[in-house]
Amino acid sequence: MNQNSRIGWRVTMAGLGINLALGILYTWSIFKMKIKESIVAGDGLFNWSLSALNDPYAVCCLVFSFTMIFAGRIQDKISPRVTALIGGILTGAGLIIISLSNQWGSWILGFGVLTGMGLGFGYASATPPAIKWFPPAKTGMIAGIVVAGFGLASVYIAPLAIYLIEQYGLSKSMLIFGIAFMVVVCFLAQFLVNPPENIVHPVNGSGKSLVADMPIDYSPGEMMRTSTFYKLWMIYCVASGAGLMIIGGVAGMAKQGMGDMAWVVVALMAVGNASGRVVAGILSDRIGRANTLFIMLVFQAIVIFSLLFIAPSQIVLLVLAASLIGFNYGTNLSLFPSATKDFFGLKNFGVNYGLIFSAWGVGGFIFPRVSQMIIAYTDSPRIAYIMASILLLIGAVLALMTKSPEAEQLEDAQLIPIPVSEKS
Repeated sequence: MNQNSRIGWRVTMAGLGINLALGILYTWSIFKMKIKESIVAGDGLFNWSLSALNDPYAVCCLVFSFTMIFAGRIQDKISPRVTALIGGILTGAGLIIISLSNQWGSWILGFGVLTGMGLGFGYASATPPAIKWFPPAKTGMIAGIVVAGFGLASVYIAPLAIYLIEQYGLSKSMLIFGIAFMVVVCFLAQFLVNPPENIVHPVNGSGKSLVADMPIDYSPGEMMRTSTFYKLWMIYCVASGAGLMIIGGVAGMAKQGMGDMAWVVVALMAVGNASGRVVAGILSDRIGRANTLFIMLVFQAIVIFSLLFIAPSQIVLLVLAASLIGFNYGTNLSLFPSATKDFFGLKNFGVNYGLIFSAWGVGGFIFPRVSQMIIAYTDSPRIAYIMASILLLIGAVLALMTKSPEAEQLEDAQLIPIPVSEKS
């Protein structure tokens, strides 16, 4: 293993660790379940409307995604270390704030805004430097490994949250998480570093090297003038929104059939979430991002639609469906950064992916909010499942139509008729 590979793997593992801390977002359903129990019991701790239960989570997703744009610019221009430090401080501060108040507004500010911003800075710091240390043939795999931490976090955070809440209550648990994650992320940030611009990578183990400059480097403005950007954005919005809709409420679904063991479903969904990121990254390196995305979107639509026929008492089927939904959702988090690098280059990767990642936040804001409203008014999520399945199938068709900007320009040029005078 050469020096570049050693540093690259160190950066990759640091990014994985940061995401393991920041993945508290995917444990929201545990916190929401406790808040809902308080509202229904009328104990006066949480005087929220049931239709507003997902608001902090939805705002967090939205703020997280749009913060990625600015955080990506800092990562590109200054350093991933500084970006991660800001992320650790903001995430910890947000969790500490919600430990001090049960008011809806405090949770919107703390979990929604500050923690959302912290997740954006932390997440933006991890993937870009890692994939820059490796050749293009490993982009999907490295991106998958780094972001797997975010998905895998619920495996330990979910049971830990249940234990802490039982021992100390929800507020003190948030204080513990806030302090712990601030320390961990700020420590791991010290290992993040971008490679030199003239880095070279070995090719096929032959000992030969190539300069790892990308043949294309789109600025954010240039990227946003391509149809490829808007196709990726729309697909990401639907794919992320549908997955987050289920992830945000899976503990409540499982609670009916599994009681206090509902966290097991959250943890298994997290395992699926993390493995989907790695598997899709490796698969897309071989068969292409668009083809992999098509397969996963169709698969996700089928699994979510199957929830219409699974009763809460059918624990085995519920666990299987949750794991598959987590797996399919997780694929997005390695496919879209890899596609961003492939289509638009590395020079402005941080901010470019931040712009595309805004779709994740919009989907995460709209789908859970609409789903919670549907459940509040119909006492059933069936309409939400049908809506998500249809939109996922539309996204799958759109994925097959998505090509690199150069390929689309070539197709457009071939469709332009040549004047008769020029033919002669």
